[in-house]
Amino acid sequence: MFESETRAAIAPPDASERVDAWLAKLWPDLSRARIQGLIGQGKLSADGAPVTHAKDKPRAGARYELTLPPPEPAAPAPEAIPLTIAFEDEHLIVVDKAAGMAVHPAPGSMRGTLVNALLAHCGDSLSGIGGVARPGIVHRIDKETTGLVVAAKHDAAHHGLAKLFAKHDLERVYYAVTRGAPKERAARIENVLVRSNEDRRKYVVARNAETNAGKTAITDYWTVESFGQQAGASAGRAAATLLECRLHTGRTHQIRAHMAHLGCPLIGDPLYGKQRAFRAEGAHAAEVAVVVEAFPRQALHAGVLGFVHPITGAARRFESAMPADMEALLAALRGL
Repeated sequence: MFESETRAAIAPPDASERVDAWLAKLWPDLSRARIQGLIGQGKLSADGAPVTHAKDKPRAGARYELTLPPPEPAAPAPEAIPLTIAFEDEHLIVVDKAAGMAVHPAPGSMRGTLVNALLAHCGDSLSGIGGVARPGIVHRIDKETTGLVVAAKHDAAHHGLAKLFAKHDLERVYYAVTRGAPKERAARIENVLVRSNEDRRKYVVARNAETNAGKTAITDYWTVESFGQQAGASAGRAAATLLECRLHTGRTHQIRAHMAHLGCPLIGDPLYGKQRAFRAEGAHAAEVAVVVEAFPRQALHAGVLGFVHPITGAARRFESAMPADMEALLAALRGL
């Protein structure tokens, strides 16, 4: 069995560069990207306190400790994990993914993923075009997002699905519950998303729309239901909103980043909404706030997935019911 490794270093008194750059020079076998990822996983500490930002400068004289997880196997292993299957034939499989399951393996999380489960369920038939770690996978949803994901069982299906996603020639509908509400009840959001300079895990709208650093992201949204009055806001500004979002592109964190940009981050979003408190008026506002603040993940569900079957040519459309935790959240919000 492999064991984790801990490395330590004392910050010099004249350190002027970022902590990730300093450590990458100190330990050249680790790239800055690798160190940034480990910092994001909480693996770096300074005098025992966690370091959360790779851009921070080292504190002179502080003892920095970096924990390296044990090496992972080169390829994911099959795991008999129960799956909720919406559709399956000899060409592809549509899974209704639960919260807490990553779609494919990543450093530090090689087990318990949808890929591990599919390898056990489908056997050797999974397509390998997605790479050794992502067999059959043509798209993904975040680990804590629930809902529909399609995977290919062989190369021809993988090629066909990949073309659909590349052309955005399919239907994808998500349901999101936000803190507050967008200014417009329905609109199209079209802009360029780039990585944040403040937190490399996040994506933000580019100040310069002509930049080559990001990618165009397009989301249509409609207000399905509004809840309560937002405390301290102008009349008619909801305390929370259920939105239907239709994706015309598939950028990483697209809906989460777009809603945060509009000033109404998803309830429970630990990355894009943690600085935003829930504000509501009314007799039940305090008890509803407790439910909102306790919601353990971003309130986002991939509820509809529709496409033309890449092999049979049949039009397929799948719907996934709202998960129980989001239903309970909505029930609480209706108390406003």
